[in-house]
Amino acid sequence: MLNFRVLIPLLFGIAFIFSCSESETEPQVKLPDNLVVTVEYLGNGEVKANFTAENTAFFKVSFGTPGETSQRIDGNTATKKYTEKGNYQLNVQAHATETDFVVASQTISMTATLLGLGPNAGYTSPDSYDGYTQVWADEFSGATLSSDWTFELGDGCPDLCGWGNQELEYYKKENTSLQDGNLIITAKRENAGSRNYTSSRLITKGKRFFTYGRVDIRAKLPKGQGIWPALWMLGENISEVGWPKCGEIDIMELVGGSAENRDGTIHGTVHWDNAGSNANYGGKTSLPFGIFNDEYHVFSIIWDAEKIVWLLDNVQYHVIDIRPVELNEFQKPHFFIFNVAVGGIWPGSPDASTVFPQEMKVDYIRVFQKK
Repeated sequence: MLNFRVLIPLLFGIAFIFSCSESETEPQVKLPDNLVVTVEYLGNGEVKANFTAENTAFFKVSFGTPGETSQRIDGNTATKKYTEKGNYQLNVQAHATETDFVVASQTISMTATLLGLGPNAGYTSPDSYDGYTQVWADEFSGATLSSDWTFELGDGCPDLCGWGNQELEYYKKENTSLQDGNLIITAKRENAGSRNYTSSRLITKGKRFFTYGRVDIRAKLPKGQGIWPALWMLGENISEVGWPKCGEIDIMELVGGSAENRDGTIHGTVHWDNAGSNANYGGKTSLPFGIFNDEYHVFSIIWDAEKIVWLLDNVQYHVIDIRPVELNEFQKPHFFIFNVAVGGIWPGSPDASTVFPQEMKVDYIRVFQKK
């Protein structure tokens, strides 16, 4: 039988112990506040993190490389030299004690340019593929442009003012140059005709046109609000049937601007005729870090009787089935167009943030067809 005379004093004793414990708690630690972190890019992959905070005993820093742990820092700065492209998370911990701290983070996007890899850095495609033969290429290695290319000049007026897109540029030969193995198209803020901008537009119509094959174009793209570079194709029969009955294959378009990562996003699209109207189907892809102005990339299509596949640096991002009879435009020859437009319906006009001149540099175009 339970002895209540023993239990009651025991309960009072336990209550007393807890009461004493609660009255002897340690003072709460004051955490650091107003933690501010900035990053300086010093060149050749090196960065410097600067940090300040109030009520701080010391800092710990991690620059986000694989296997790295946070290291205690004496002072308010830390440096790191990266050797690989990528996104890295910088973490700065402001400590009051070893276990009491606050954290601030920033993403460091290390591009080829920031790594100092040189002006030709970026992806390069192979010069041959199993089962394919190279049927045409332009490496742009000469002193003059080959006879495969001709210029479309002016602003499209009177028949197609603004080139059908309300573009703002006037196309000139003088905005095209060859340098260091590149074809360079330069968009400038200057007056020509009634326009305030100039650029260039080159075509292979009547010279080089193809039905099916793999196309690789290595290029470094311009950037900025209102800048619209394109590497694309039109049906060779456009003079007879018009657009969009001739068909259009946009290998690459970029609609420049910092909003919504537009300088880091490209589009691949086809246009065709649908009972007298423009039908289109497009896809897009974005870089995991950086923008297309940072380094060269290879923009490709693989086109056969069944489909067109779009690739960025040999990675597929879009495809269309072209077997339906309504898409028979894509069973016929197409020629190439390279241009940099300024303004237009899609990109909108340049603004105060747009820097001129802007350049599209094309290292090569290569066309392969199945053996």
